[in-house]
Amino acid sequence: MADFVRARSDEQKEQRMTAIKQAASELFAERPYHEITLATIAERLGWSRAALYKYVSTKEDIFLEICADGNAAYANGLLTAYPAGSTYPTAVLAEVWLEQICSNRAYFTYADMLSSIIETNVTVERLASFKKRYYANQNQLIARFAENLGIEPDRASQLLMAVYYHAVGINGWCQHNPLVAEAVKLAGIKRRVPDFRDEMRDFIRMCLAYYAA
Repeated sequence: MADFVRARSDEQKEQRMTAIKQAASELFAERPYHEITLATIAERLGWSRAALYKYVSTKEDIFLEICADGNAAYANGLLTAYPAGSTYPTAVLAEVWLEQICSNRAYFTYADMLSSIIETNVTVERLASFKKRYYANQNQLIARFAENLGIEPDRASQLLMAVYYHAVGINGWCQHNPLVAEAVKLAGIKRRVPDFRDEMRDFIRMCLAYYAA
């Protein structure tokens, strides 16, 4: 195991957290969430568990930060792709929005666990920090969509949340789970697995037609 030197500066602490999040993300790509522990994350990093505990108390602390990064990337990407004053036709806006969702699919995978798992085992201070960042991003998106589409902010909020939750659900449906696949086969069920891109394109267009009417 490599010698561990505790971070002293804010920059060093940020570098440590980046390494921690990267290790957790790599493990999540390889195994189910319940099989990931602080011990496995520390092992991936080549650290002791005591060293890891200097930065986080639970694995949910780490995944909450990963969700924060994903939310920021999605929001910033959408704000850039849909700048103020844009008057895209519905079909064009649907494609622009779809590309940002597809580019950030990992975020929607984590978001599927956010309220039911990740947020349930972190400190209220850490969760408050996450919520502050999340709602700041959300408020920017609401303001942008309300202005560009000429609709009320509440209407824009409903539009954004409808698309968000559908993306979370469809993304989870499209994920391959060997256990689920085996169970479905054993049950003799023919399961339709949707095409994520096609499903989301149709849903975004439908929502724009309804909320921006």
